[in-house]
Amino acid sequence: MVRKSFLAIGSAIIAFGAVACSQASTIETEAGPQFRDEPLVSEIYTADPSTHVWEDGRIYIYASHDIESGIPEDDLGSHFAMRDYQVLSMDRVGGPVTVHPVALDIANVPWAGRQMWAPDAAYKDGTYYLYFPAKDKEDIFRIGVATSTSPVGPFTAQPQPIQGSYSMDPNVFRDSDGTHYMYFGGIWGGQLQRWQNGVYDPNGTVDDLRQPDQPAIMPRIARMADNMLEFAETPREVMLLDEEGNPLLGGDNARRFFEGAWVFKRGDTYYFTYSTGDTHYIVYATGTSPYGPFTYRGRVLEPVQGWTSHHSITEINGQWYLSYHDTQLSGKTHLRNVKMTPLTFNEDGTIQTINPFK
Repeated sequence: MVRKSFLAIGSAIIAFGAVACSQASTIETEAGPQFRDEPLVSEIYTADPSTHVWEDGRIYIYASHDIESGIPEDDLGSHFAMRDYQVLSMDRVGGPVTVHPVALDIANVPWAGRQMWAPDAAYKDGTYYLYFPAKDKEDIFRIGVATSTSPVGPFTAQPQPIQGSYSMDPNVFRDSDGTHYMYFGGIWGGQLQRWQNGVYDPNGTVDDLRQPDQPAIMPRIARMADNMLEFAETPREVMLLDEEGNPLLGGDNARRFFEGAWVFKRGDTYYFTYSTGDTHYIVYATGTSPYGPFTYRGRVLEPVQGWTSHHSITEINGQWYLSYHDTQLSGKTHLRNVKMTPLTFNEDGTIQTINPFK
């Protein structure tokens, strides 16, 4: 799940504050902003879409389930206090969308305390796996896994989070050889800056972000074990580079990693896509290995209306689609709605940037 805090980093200064709307230049009319796409559902609020097509050919979207928590907004995203997951599905893009019953409730996750944020899912050998972040009883983000024989659940959570997991926004990518990798992490509210030495440091907040001329905090990757329930290796950094081969810097807010990794492969190229958080872009970098390094290439999505931006990219019947969210229905930062729109690649493999407004 994506949170957006306003981190204006420059001359070793960080200004923290909650931003109630995006930096997008919306096209306004008397009726308000003119949105490119319409929400997939309106009966519940959904965000952070993870879109998959499994063996049955149906489209499944694993998303955060936003609720009105009554918790005041802060720059750590405390008001994003979601407590369960529900799955959306449809037989074709643009077709009727089914909202399935609760797939997993925090009450049935023994180790979890609060805040079930952006999930992802995977399938292997007849079992569906739901990966999700939540704060444990000590208020530290961990990543859990739950299993089901149905793509929509109900899912049964493992009694403990994945050993060695931390931070949030898991994305599990299946490579063409069948190997699965988890990408994860998010700075500030996602606590990744508190794990720079592999050990949780509750004070690792401001100082680790106040280094605009140093390499930015990087996302993490770990190969999954065959059972899909644990890591097969210690998580390592994923290096994100500029065009000259240098690590993106902490002060490069329009390009550095903030949260929301999503990886896919097209031909022989691996695409590492992510949110820049406080600058509100979805961007991408490319590489030749699932471990990276990945070189920054450009923007996928311009800023949406809302406090966050989070996405997935999926090929469906030969056409690629971007799933994303905004706040068209509610106008409130924490009550979001999921959308889908076609994604276009140029002949050289670059991605055409999408404007979420007409």
